[in-house]
Amino acid sequence: MDRRAFLMGTVGALVVAGSARAQSALEFFMDAEEGNFRGPGSREVAPQYRPQDVDFDGNEQAGTIVIDVSERFLYLVQGGGRARRYGIGVGREGFAWTGRAYVGRKSEWPTWTPPPAMIRRQPELREYAGGMPGGPQNPLGARAMYLYRGGSDTLYRIHGTNAPWTIGQAVSSGCIRMVNEHVEDLYERVPVGTRVVVRA
Repeated sequence: MDRRAFLMGTVGALVVAGSARAQSALEFFMDAEEGNFRGPGSREVAPQYRPQDVDFDGNEQAGTIVIDVSERFLYLVQGGGRARRYGIGVGREGFAWTGRAYVGRKSEWPTWTPPPAMIRRQPELREYAGGMPGGPQNPLGARAMYLYRGGSDTLYRIHGTNAPWTIGQAVSSGCIRMVNEHVEDLYERVPVGTRVVVRA
């Protein structure tokens, strides 16, 4: 087992064990005073893709998630011209999308079930047609926020990843991926019903 897999497995074990341990694990990877994330995933992304509070020029209300696909950033609007910014991975060519949605549900260490269209493109995923249990090797990572529109699941998610080095790239099938410790931070700040705006 390589060092990356060992570290991710250790974090996964801590978080799965329970909410108290989950909080401890998040605190371990974050300097509470400075807001600096220092977990294994954060170390694999460029500094600009780590969570930080920034100036924000937009009309969205506080609490809205704004995803800028071209910049590879997700903003959680705070109001007063400020937002919390996270680096993301986005849909590759032919899979990117824009529009409005909302967080319809949330899940910790979610099960991943590849949709039929993905299995047709990648037959090797057929073994997971019944679902891959949550854990460090699961593509959805530590947390998932399911995006809905008009009461229906869009099949797009904001989720963690088992490949943090892909943050800042266009690599997904349309979902918005984040470093695990970053998506855990966002997950705690975002309730079900949160508005989501995805722009090019």
